[in-house]
Amino acid sequence: MEDGIGGLRHMLTTVFFSAFAGFMVVPVITDVTVAAVCSGPDDSCSLAVYLTGFQQVAIGMGTMIMMPVIGNLSDRYGIKTILTLPMCLSIVPPVILGYRRDTKFFYVYYISKILTAMVCEGTIDCLANAYVAVNIHGSTRISAFGILAGIKTIAGLFGTLVARFLPIALTFQVSAISFLVGLVYMRVFLQENIYDDDHHHGTYHQEDHHDSTNATMLAEPILNETPIKTQVFRKKYSSLKDMISLMKTSTIFFQALVVTFFSSFSDSGMESAFLYFLKARFGFDKKQFADLLLMITIVGSISQLFILPRFASAIGERKLLSTGLFMEFINMAIVSISWAPWVPYLTTLFVPGALFVMPSVCGIASRQVGPGEQGKVQGCISGVRSFGKVVAPFVFSPLTGL
Repeated sequence: MEDGIGGLRHMLTTVFFSAFAGFMVVPVITDVTVAAVCSGPDDSCSLAVYLTGFQQVAIGMGTMIMMPVIGNLSDRYGIKTILTLPMCLSIVPPVILGYRRDTKFFYVYYISKILTAMVCEGTIDCLANAYVAVNIHGSTRISAFGILAGIKTIAGLFGTLVARFLPIALTFQVSAISFLVGLVYMRVFLQENIYDDDHHHGTYHQEDHHDSTNATMLAEPILNETPIKTQVFRKKYSSLKDMISLMKTSTIFFQALVVTFFSSFSDSGMESAFLYFLKARFGFDKKQFADLLLMITIVGSISQLFILPRFASAIGERKLLSTGLFMEFINMAIVSISWAPWVPYLTTLFVPGALFVMPSVCGIASRQVGPGEQGKVQGCISGVRSFGKVVAPFVFSPLTGL
């Protein structure tokens, strides 16, 4: 049966449809919100700001709890089965606004978006990462994580561009159709495993554990070259207990979660403050914002699809992670002391650093368990990322105000 990264094409296509649909509504949802809840034409309507902030926190809290649970269930019932749920639920919110966008329907959308996003937000990415970890072994795994992220970035670029040329109503309708097409495609073409059962459950590649030679950092089964049939998690399906159990048995996994939290925390803070900073400092307008975001997206796509795989094979996951974190630090440091409007454009050269971090973390964490536990591991990582995004606004919003 087909193997390697080429065998992931159906999952990559599913991720593309989903990300394309999700990114399409981002450019227009602010205008829809203001028009529905604000009585006047004031773009700074405080109610819209508070509603958006509450929605982000509520969704973040929900996903923080749900991601480990969903990852846990995917190990029990299969990734394809569990993936069906978020892809079905994702269709509901855009259908509502595709039909009508007055105040009454907006609030129906608002409530449905919070409830569905608690299950859907980040779930497809989480399960796609678990799918990669289960089916791709050795040094190509981190390349597959990077390609997966790159496909999502490209989908975001296409979704944003398409949204600029469509009427608002049609934007939500096309988004809903794209979610539906992705769901049907996934159910028809995606295989639970791209290997046969003997290969899938056979001996794990020794490369999968070359970063895990310190016996004090890993559970005993991970050190062996024999087939990994034992599991850290057994019988009960408590996501919190699962996370604690794995952190106790693998110091590397605990360290990966710490890196994930601080990376997510800083990235979320940077995203929330970046555009406000540029507007206040240099008077950036919508066109300049669009040009800068387009540059970031293009550089990010190139780095994830072409640069990351080469770097990963050349220097390994740990050095790649260190390089990414250092480049991210340099990027934020230069932006914080920007002395001219062209400086933020220059810092796009450091964008690959931020995009190296999570594929490296996912690759390192995936090596700590067997193939039957990848959903739990990726779910824990997604949950910690959500926690970082929830905490960040409480710290960076006051700082941004200052």
